[in-house]
Amino acid sequence: MFRKVLIANRGEIACRVARTCRALGVRSVAVYSDADEKAPHVALADEAVRLGPPPVRDSYLNQPALLAALAQTGADAVHPGYGFFSENAEFARAVRAAGAAFVGPLPEAIERLGDKIGARAMARSAGVHPPPGSAAAIDPKNLAELEQLAAGVGYPVIVKAAAGGGGIGMLVAKDASELARAATSASERARQAFGDDRVYLERYLDRPRHVEVQILADRRGNVVALGERECSVQRRHQKIIEETPCALFAGASERRSALEAQAVEIVRAADYEGAGTVEFIVDSAGNAFFLEVNARIQVEHPVTEMVTGLDLVEAQLRIASGEPLSEAMLHAPRRGAAIEARLYAEDPARGFIPQPGRIERLRFPDAAPELRVESGVVEGYEITSHYDPLIAKLVAWGPERASAIARLAAALDATEVRVVGPKSERATNLPLLRQLLKNPEFVAGDYDTGLVQRAGKAP
Repeated sequence: MFRKVLIANRGEIACRVARTCRALGVRSVAVYSDADEKAPHVALADEAVRLGPPPVRDSYLNQPALLAALAQTGADAVHPGYGFFSENAEFARAVRAAGAAFVGPLPEAIERLGDKIGARAMARSAGVHPPPGSAAAIDPKNLAELEQLAAGVGYPVIVKAAAGGGGIGMLVAKDASELARAATSASERARQAFGDDRVYLERYLDRPRHVEVQILADRRGNVVALGERECSVQRRHQKIIEETPCALFAGASERRSALEAQAVEIVRAADYEGAGTVEFIVDSAGNAFFLEVNARIQVEHPVTEMVTGLDLVEAQLRIASGEPLSEAMLHAPRRGAAIEARLYAEDPARGFIPQPGRIERLRFPDAAPELRVESGVVEGYEITSHYDPLIAKLVAWGPERASAIARLAAALDATEVRVVGPKSERATNLPLLRQLLKNPEFVAGDYDTGLVQRAGKAP
């Protein structure tokens, strides 16, 4: 096991990694921007190093500063968390070149999976089909080619960033009149977010469900699937409620097994190691199509931990240190159901725009074996426009789906949050989360990615 781990991230995931390091007797190093000097993740770590001013390009995406912190502290591993540099092959190579371990896949695997067009081709070679779409990048300015490809794929189509993730650089065109605008805008957003303006077309499925499979893979060729998560409750193509198991597979264990087998085949084809998530989209007829592989820990990983009893961050660290998958990982039981809700400082009534401000009040229910609260903020903390406005994740377990939902609903009812801006109180999505858990479609387990929009809370 490593002696010291530098956590190249912030917020709740940095806190999460620091806690696991402490449990393993491994020293942790936090990094922080000037805005985060008094943040909880800094206090939790054994050491802390300043990176720079608040903007991410000057701090958490400042590769020279991160590598300098690595050299300064003598850490022998870097855990990237999610977001920022977690799926950046260049950073992974730089960490390895500095003599430390990167807690994640090999840079070559990150590159193979990070290019969504290449990942689609790799999935096909492994016998797993993505949704119908273009086989190569498209020129957003070539309208004739765009229209020909879209007609072949079939409307509506979604324009996606080849280097994308997190719902960024995705726009839907219902017909030819919307295609040029969608392609141009998606390409520009992709350039700004990823430094790569390539886009491709994919058929937009009607009322789809978003289902993903959690995998672990070691460098000795062992791969295990730890079950699926349903992530269909979304706004702006980004998740806000996740659960396991997926209600879609109730009484259909063979479909679950088939999806897990496909996920395993894909990560084997990528020569993958570490924790990762293979994402699928399921159409209204029940057909599952490959979407992408997230080559990192996911925001929603706690729901899998709640039903398996595993610590996925610990698994990441053990795999990165060269250990094989343990018997506990290879044969983890799956007990009950778990569900997670993401609490954000954002305004659902105004297109979910972030609501920066000072957290004047923050109260959660008492911790219990069946309830987890993951947060990277405290009362008095200032939510800024520089970072994701996530306040906390609340995760509940129950012996079956209904009890897990009831426990999460009770936890949300007991949660108090007040964010205040310069002129007025700020909104959060807490009322929306409470409402969604009572939504008849959700309660019945018969919902899709349009649930939030149908609830009248999305633009």
